[in-house]
Amino acid sequence: MIARLLRVSWRSVGRIVARVVAEQLAERRLRDLERIGVDEVSYRRGQRYLTLVANHRSGAVVWADTGRSRATLERFFDALGEQETAKIGAVSLDMWAPYLDAVAARAPRARVCFDPFHVVQLANGAVDTVRRQEWQQLRRSRGGARWLKHTRWSVLKRPEHLSEQQLETLTVLQRENRRLYRAYLLKEQLRAIYAAPPAEAARLLEAWLRWASRSKLKPFVRLARPLREHKAGVLAAIELGLSNSRLEALNSKVRLISHRSFGFHTAEPLIALIYLCCGAVSVQLPT
Repeated sequence: MIARLLRVSWRSVGRIVARVVAEQLAERRLRDLERIGVDEVSYRRGQRYLTLVANHRSGAVVWADTGRSRATLERFFDALGEQETAKIGAVSLDMWAPYLDAVAARAPRARVCFDPFHVVQLANGAVDTVRRQEWQQLRRSRGGARWLKHTRWSVLKRPEHLSEQQLETLTVLQRENRRLYRAYLLKEQLRAIYAAPPAEAARLLEAWLRWASRSKLKPFVRLARPLREHKAGVLAAIELGLSNSRLEALNSKVRLISHRSFGFHTAEPLIALIYLCCGAVSVQLPT
């Protein structure tokens, strides 16, 4: 529509947006950052990602670039500079190893906070793996496991969001399949730790790690290992109350922007649109 209105090509629109945003993008957005969030978002097929860095105080995207490697995030610290990097007190992110390596190398004083959404998402994945394993085993042994196949949303949804029928399914599950019900309880207990008072969180997390390690559920035994290794990051997120919830909301907006920018042949116009819509950029119109 804009291309038709201005009688220019869509590529020209992309170049105009990139040029205007480059002129208006203020360097002060990278000043006095104390708490930041880091996340990646897919913007095109073929495993193409953008890395986004947001300021927890303002909720705005302050930096974006292509890729999701250690080198990608190190480019952010290069743009920030050593003096400003030293001011960062906390970084919220998931357990993606390249990001962790970059933070450890370039901002060693910053406290790493593991985003609750991603941690619980890992637990959801473990529950779903247990559910599929139980269904396959019952189907091979004696059949009649169709009811178990339809328990997915009952064990994955938050308890307060369950319908009456799904609550009834959990009751049946508690009686008929203790392994899957145990997996459900492990997932919900892990979620509850993030809502616990910080003074209690360390004790509850240690108890959860012992329970998961002894649960005889391989997906949770595997999950307990990285959580034990990165226990300090889980507890830091609880203590500081940091999560990537804002970034998750921004990611949804970025995907919409990406869909609308279909036809751009490079990522630069898309990144410019992200700054324009999700960053602290205000364009002064000549009129």
